[in-house]
Amino acid sequence: MNERIIRLTEIDPKDFFGAHNSTIEQLKRYFPKIKLVARGAQLKIYGESGLLDEFESRLEQLIKYFHRYNKLDENSIDRIMTSNGKEEKTAAAFNAKDVLLHGVSGRLIKPQTANQRKMVSSMQKNDMLFAVGPAGTGKTYTAVAIAVRALKEKEVRKIILTRPAVESGENLGFLPGDLKEKLDPYMQPLYDALRDMIPHERLESHLEKGIIQIAPLAFMRGRTLDNAFVILDEAQNTTHNQMKMFLTRMGRNAKFIINGDPGQIDLPRKQVSGLKESLLALKDIEGIAQVYLDDNDVVRHPLVKRIISAYTSIETT
Repeated sequence: MNERIIRLTEIDPKDFFGAHNSTIEQLKRYFPKIKLVARGAQLKIYGESGLLDEFESRLEQLIKYFHRYNKLDENSIDRIMTSNGKEEKTAAAFNAKDVLLHGVSGRLIKPQTANQRKMVSSMQKNDMLFAVGPAGTGKTYTAVAIAVRALKEKEVRKIILTRPAVESGENLGFLPGDLKEKLDPYMQPLYDALRDMIPHERLESHLEKGIIQIAPLAFMRGRTLDNAFVILDEAQNTTHNQMKMFLTRMGRNAKFIINGDPGQIDLPRKQVSGLKESLLALKDIEGIAQVYLDDNDVVRHPLVKRIISAYTSIETT
């Protein structure tokens, strides 16, 4: 049995190895034939030479990730341990200039996965982007971050966030309050992302002045959206007419991102999703990009990735 010693430098071992060595325990699940012993900033590893080589390579990727984001959680460990290496090469090419913006309390807002980075690069080359993937893959959050950056850099004059007021089995008419109060719960993911990126007082000012607008999709009818960054969320719940209406609102110097999850359509049965139609109809049009995210992009609780995989296996059988 071979023995190697890996020493952490410029990293607090407690932060990297986690409470009660939780990182070590997770790594053992991916390398059950390697013995791991952590002592302070030193990690001893025992096993066959080939396995030790692979382990050291993966550990180096984890260390680079930690240096980049100052954190290491179960989901990021899982993503790095199960990746084919391409994502890490892409990540290595990213540096400080790729931070999208500094959010509230100095929080660094940046893409965390290969496909999120692809969303960013696609919007640098195109005026319209379809970002398609399951829940938890960061579609909405990344889209909002790209839009906020464009507003801060004065590339656009306003941000418009919209989504169809369609949810699983719910009806707006039965909810209490005025129209805004009825719609706010549907728009909450958009508000949550904005609150991470824009200080409270400035966000409230932007909302009052109409610099940032959050509205149901029906309110887009008849408008021409010039000098705006527009995000359509939950696009799988648009009809043919709604999607066509929305896409044709695009005005001068406008950027559009359309997010959706074809696996979570809440439209009535036999109603064709406008998202599915548009993905096919517009796939070869210059200036329009399509990015497909998957369970490798999940940045929520690690169980979300497993849930998505389980449902995917059911739906494809």
